[in-house]
Amino acid sequence: MTSTALPTTDDLRARARTALQHIGVDVPEGGDLQARTPITGENLFGVKAATDADTEEAIAATRAAFLTWRTTPAPRRGELVRRLGELLREHKSDLADLVTIEAGKIRSEALGEIQEMIDICDFAVGLSRQLYGRTIASERPGHRLAETWHPLGVVGVISAFNFPAAVWSWNTAVALVCGDTVVWKPSELTPLISLACDHLLARAADEVGTPRDVHRLLLGGRAVGEKLVDDPRVALVSATGSTRMGREVGPRVAARFGRSLLELGGNNAAIVAPSADLDLAIQGIVFAAAGTAGQRCTTLRRLIVHRDIADTLVERLTAAYRKLPIGSPFEDTTLVGPLISTEAFARMQDALARVQAEGGKILAGGNRRLTEEASTAAYTEPVLVRVDEQTDVVREETFAPILYVLTYDTLDEAIALHNDVPQGLSSSIFTRDQQEAEIFLSAAGSDCGIANVNIGTSGAEIGGAFGGEKDTGGGRESGSDAWKAYMRPATNTINYSGELALAQGVSFL
Repeated sequence: MTSTALPTTDDLRARARTALQHIGVDVPEGGDLQARTPITGENLFGVKAATDADTEEAIAATRAAFLTWRTTPAPRRGELVRRLGELLREHKSDLADLVTIEAGKIRSEALGEIQEMIDICDFAVGLSRQLYGRTIASERPGHRLAETWHPLGVVGVISAFNFPAAVWSWNTAVALVCGDTVVWKPSELTPLISLACDHLLARAADEVGTPRDVHRLLLGGRAVGEKLVDDPRVALVSATGSTRMGREVGPRVAARFGRSLLELGGNNAAIVAPSADLDLAIQGIVFAAAGTAGQRCTTLRRLIVHRDIADTLVERLTAAYRKLPIGSPFEDTTLVGPLISTEAFARMQDALARVQAEGGKILAGGNRRLTEEASTAAYTEPVLVRVDEQTDVVREETFAPILYVLTYDTLDEAIALHNDVPQGLSSSIFTRDQQEAEIFLSAAGSDCGIANVNIGTSGAEIGGAFGGEKDTGGGRESGSDAWKAYMRPATNTINYSGELALAQGVSFL
């Protein structure tokens, strides 16, 4: 079904201007980088892109700021992030407007993204008093071994369009309390929300007496990201995007012995066991597969269903898919907004053509919507496809709302199917059998960085480390002990014995 009429580009331009003004950002007046909206598929403002000189100056400035920031007590660094969190709360609605306008997210998901930013600020403020090392038993009398953690340096953050603000906050809030400085290169598709976030952090810095150069924003395309990747002054590059992008970034950073934190593709699956609560499973599956128009790295893309319940589940999912409201993401009744571009829709159609050529059967969805109202936008029905086997196209990540349905007979078979893809980000199982759940969570189960029981693959909380294995890149951001990626460990030996004792019983002189 289709929700109410779309807003015009002029309406969206005015709404974006109002949000920026409320936040305190000067409205862009022209430039070589276009801010556009997937809601209508049209341009909003011209924005000035960073030059090579701008990039050089930003890296130099954040490196200079680091030399002071690294010795600022961590609880004082936390004050900057605390104030940022307060400003995010004050401007939550306006920031969500910008996310919806630039990324096409429905209102509740856009508000959820800003809440995620607020939550990570709260987490990071607490972390600023918990950057713990450890004391280690020494084999030598009168000696103490200790492990301490120190700030790493300049962190380059390269973020993607689908979470244009949250991923930046995961990295930046934690990096700042760890004593690092940050240069941010956001997606060129989302410059307005990036300007807003940068402005609020600069305001927070002014209000708590922190140098502004602890953070710099660089708008632009690939060339800006490449500068961060190749510059030895950038100690860590945290990059979110496609596996293809990660294959370029990782080796280039490693070649200069820098560090990289990669959050790449996901081809996530859920297993539905015979004992599953199907009402619960359907709710979790539909949100995970169709939410954000299938444009989350944690989107559910493969459904592995026990043969005994497959027909029943597929019938109910097909009915649910046919009722999904598609349209303006600002309408409260809409559940599926636009794809980011018509190019994304073309890639989706290519994947559907391939899977049908391989014997797959489309059960629901796949048609383009609202072409008369917005010919340059890309609204599409989420697609449900029944397949007999996990072919090449099923094993690839298509960044669109396509859900492939496979069947299994034994749990071992289901887990083997689940793990037989290059990616390893998120996973889930729907079951009321405790043994099945525990096997799935064990070393013999899911090979992903995230493994859930009776919940979908998307919607991770900030308290847990976020990231995955294999082609997903291996990085971890946000909660748990992910902070260690932004610091360097040092092992200290303290001799208070008055005598020099060598380790391993070595005698010298």
